[in-house]
Amino acid sequence: MSEDALHTHLATGITTVARAWEVNRSDGVRFGFTDHDRPLAFGDLVFRAETGLTALALLQGTGLSVDNSEAMGALSDAAITEADIAAGRFDGAEVVAWLVDWTDVSARKVLFRGHIGEIRRGAGAFHAELRGLSELLNRPLGRVYQAPCSAVLGDRACGFDTRQPGYRFTGRAVSVTDGRRVDLAPIGGFDAGWFERGRLDVLDGPAEGLFGAIKRDRVIDGARVIELWEPIRADLRAGARVRVAAGCDKRFETCRLKFDNALNFQGFPDIPGEDWLTVHPTRAKAQGGGSRR
Repeated sequence: MSEDALHTHLATGITTVARAWEVNRSDGVRFGFTDHDRPLAFGDLVFRAETGLTALALLQGTGLSVDNSEAMGALSDAAITEADIAAGRFDGAEVVAWLVDWTDVSARKVLFRGHIGEIRRGAGAFHAELRGLSELLNRPLGRVYQAPCSAVLGDRACGFDTRQPGYRFTGRAVSVTDGRRVDLAPIGGFDAGWFERGRLDVLDGPAEGLFGAIKRDRVIDGARVIELWEPIRADLRAGARVRVAAGCDKRFETCRLKFDNALNFQGFPDIPGEDWLTVHPTRAKAQGGGSRR
């Protein structure tokens, strides 16, 4: 890749440039689009031209201001489908926008790098908001002083490996109701509620790659009933293979007894609660450092 070659080409005044977009979804699927009338290929990816993808003006600022743009294109079975957008497969996908000389694709330059924000769809087309890298600076950083743990089960701060035996189960859905309730065959070795606040991943079928947060984990008439906070936004069918992982309620007792991970607990279980703030001086005559009551 040579930016100098592209700048030399632009200086001629007669240009043969086009825009290209690379979209990397969180499930590893990559897409390439271009507003040129023919496909372009570079970086081990073919940028297809039949999608009708275009971009509105790119807003870029100096300092810490947030860069943003918007892309629009046609919904098609060969590229971006309405079902995939509805299922959330493009939520947060990484986007790289290029300016490329279509007569020599090695002469190109990155114009924008960020991720997809809000997506609107309708009338056979979609509009995707593109948010720049500086958007990440809007997230709060640092420790939060609170009694519950601030880590996510299995992340770097937590350090617990949920892949070890006894903390997840893989099986097939016996029945599915409204994409939210998944009935499994009886699961031995796991108490009721073991998977609450955990995660359900769909491993095959039309909803493969999607997941949901577990709200309830119950045993009803011998069947294991998993209820999600929100329905899977795709066709989750009976017979699909799913994996459920144990959940954590962020309490120190759970961290110590359920996961044996107390050393990595990221909360402050002994921090004074709101009742401490309402304590008033005692009216007792004896004030020798004993009980306040």
